[in-house]
Amino acid sequence: MTSADRPTDRRPAGPGEQRGPSLLDTKRQWWGWLFLAPFTVVFVLFLLVPLAYAFWLSLHTKGIATGGESIFTGFANYARVFTDTDFLSGMARVGKFVLVMVPIQIGLAVTIALVLDTLATRLSRASRLLVFVPYAIPAVIGALMWGFLYSPRFGPATDVFGLVGLDAPDFLSRDLIFGSLVNIVTWQWVGYYMIIVYAALRAIDPTVYEAARLDGAGNWAIALRIKVPMIASSMVMIVVFALIGTLQFFTEPTVLRSVAQGAIPTTYTPNMYAYSMAFSYSQFNYASTIAFALGILVFIGSYLFLYATRKQSGLK
Repeated sequence: MTSADRPTDRRPAGPGEQRGPSLLDTKRQWWGWLFLAPFTVVFVLFLLVPLAYAFWLSLHTKGIATGGESIFTGFANYARVFTDTDFLSGMARVGKFVLVMVPIQIGLAVTIALVLDTLATRLSRASRLLVFVPYAIPAVIGALMWGFLYSPRFGPATDVFGLVGLDAPDFLSRDLIFGSLVNIVTWQWVGYYMIIVYAALRAIDPTVYEAARLDGAGNWAIALRIKVPMIASSMVMIVVFALIGTLQFFTEPTVLRSVAQGAIPTTYTPNMYAYSMAFSYSQFNYASTIAFALGILVFIGSYLFLYATRKQSGLK
């Protein structure tokens, strides 16, 4: 009897039977877990463990009143932070940034992407690069550069306004620091959002535009009634990115604080407040509570926005 005539153990599974995974499938699964192991280790050690430790700190209190010992106080720190005027004023301030800065960023990004989508020349490629370049500059470097440009002593504003006989405004004063920060963040992030929107526009089938032109639609109608609705999911995504980033505002005001002459207090944003409580006053427990309270509010805000735009984003 040849090997071809021998009966094999493998047979088709019956109607009520389930075949287990083969040896090859098992090996592939193990190889998959092996390749995931380095990322899993890093993810657990540098994200989950610090988060768990920070949450544990937020449930304890340590200070002079406790004799320097860490005492479990449950959610008392959370009750304190949500009645803390410094934290609430910081949240109100970043909320104002959301209302002003996010529409400006998204509006500019969508407008520039729509304009570049209609160009098919080398100018389009160069323009995309020029708009995107600010995002490639580290936030700290960008803030330092704008701090120099805003400086009334070293910046070019004095010379520029002097050409027309005017005094240069102090962009780092209390009255103008809000607009100065909006300008820095908009300059840095518009290019990133523009690339996302532009990629979504390039994925649209050109025959849709041809059909619209045959129906008599002009460029404005195509842009507003076809392109924008068809990239709604991408626009929702960049709004969520902008919302999360703005609520966690930290780098730019922290860098400018040293040259803004008291215009930016340590409680300017919740993240700055948490940093100050941790590294200036050594109140790590309360700082952890501020960080988690901010995370809760960011999650709630993002969830509500995604729920309100679930039809546009395709989420159900």
